[in-house]
Formats: sequence, C-alpha cells, structure tokens
Amino acid sequence: MTWLTVIALIVSGVVVGFINTLAGGGTAISIAVLMMLGLPANVANGTNRIAVIFQNITSVQAFHQKNLLPLRKATLLALPTIIGSIIGAWIAVDINEVIFRKALAVIMLVMLFFVVVKPSVWLKERKHLTEKPVSVSEVIIFFLIGIYGGFIQIGVGYYLLAAIVLGSGFELVKANAIKVWIVLLYTLAALVVFIYNKQVHWQFGLIHSIGNIIGAWIATRLAIKKGVEFVRWVIILIILVFSADLLGIISIKGIVQSM
Repeated sequence: MTWLTVIALIVSGVVVGFINTLAGGGTAISIAVLMMLGLPANVANGTNRIAVIFQNITSVQAFHQKNLLPLRKATLLALPTIIGSIIGAWIAVDINEVIFRKALAVIMLVMLFFVVVKPSVWLKERKHLTEKPVSVSEVIIFFLIGIYGGFIQIGVGYYLLAAIVLGSGFELVKANAIKVWIVLLYTLAALVVFIYNKQVHWQFGLIHSIGNIIGAWIATRLAIKKGVEFVRWVIILIILVFSADLLGIISIKGIVQSM
C-alpha cells in the first residue's frame, strides 16, 4: 500500500465522517474511493461499514456526554432497524441503478422541500410525540429503513432523520444523536453478514476509519455548538449536491477519481 493510497483513504474519510454525522450521503464518496482503489463494489460496500462504525462511536460518545441522546427511545427505535439491516445485508437482487438513483434523488428533493418550507418542524421538539411509546407504524418504518441501510447504506441518514423528526417528534440535533446511535447498532449487525461472506478489506477499512473519526468529531462539536439551524443548512447543501449527483448533473465519483 502506497502513501498516496493512505492519504486518499484518510482525507476522504474526514469528508465522509463530517457529511454522514450531520446528514447522510457520504457513503457515496467512500464507495467511489474504495472502488477507485481497486475493490469490487460488493467488497467496497462491506469495507465501508468499518469506517461507519468508528465514526458513529465517536459521535455517540460526544452526543451522550452532552445529554443529547435519549438512549432508551433511541434503542427502541434501533431494534426494528437492526432486524431490517440483517435482512437487507443478505438480499441479493438485481436493481436498475438508473431508476434507483433517480427515485432516491426525488425523495431527497421532497425532503428538501420540508426542510426549507417548514423549518419549524425540524427546529422544535414535539413532546407529545417524543414521550409516547414507540408505535407500530414507527416499528414498520424503521424496519424498512433498516433493510435499505443494510443493503446499500447510501443516503440512509436522510430517511432516519425524516423518521426521527417527522415521525418521532425530536428536534434536529437530538435527531442526529439518535440517528448515529441507530446507525452504529444496525451497522454492527450488517458488518457481521459482510464478514461472513468475505466482503471486507480490513486494511482499507481501518485506515479509512481514521479520517471518519476525525470528520465525525468535527461535525458533532459543530452540531452541539451551532445548534439546529446550522445543521439544517448543512443538510440543505448536502441534499442539493447529492441530488445533483443522483440526477447526473454532476458526478461525485468522477470528481473523486480526478483528484
């Protein structure tokens, strides 16, 4: 392994850790970099989970220290997600990538509409939702998100944030704290499946994790210091960039490969 490879893994990891902690979608960069370095797509998908775990351990610790992580409710929401992620990681089906990317872009732009037009939904906590028991509908929603996250991971943070804020009533900073806890737990389960199927490159994954930890550390402290309005604008920017990539207006993979 060359020093250039090490630098590429760490630097991209910083960017990915930052993006994933505040919103989601950074996995697209991780997988592009790992494939550029020679890994097959399925191995890149499995290898990326190592860095995701380390970045979320970093974020969870910071949010928990600031009492921003409602651990009991977050864990209850995580349980169906974990079950879904195990199923998702085992799924082996052919999907039309062009249709999938465009559908994901539309969903992200719909989410952008709610973030921009109805910021109060994201900025204020709704106690009548946060304090009620986990509903059957929440279990189903988080189970489905888990299947998606276990299968492909890219952009799962947006679905989790939408479910946690719009469905469970938490404001955006706490929602981020819950999101990283859920992602940590379900990714551990999904990683076991990838390891069993020998689809993990440990050396690349652990080096990439160094950057992810740094990026997550920076993002978590900015979220805590700047508050929900800062997180909201970061999410708006990231959604616009990744929607442009999904619709073919720009190519994140091409930008990464040209660097």
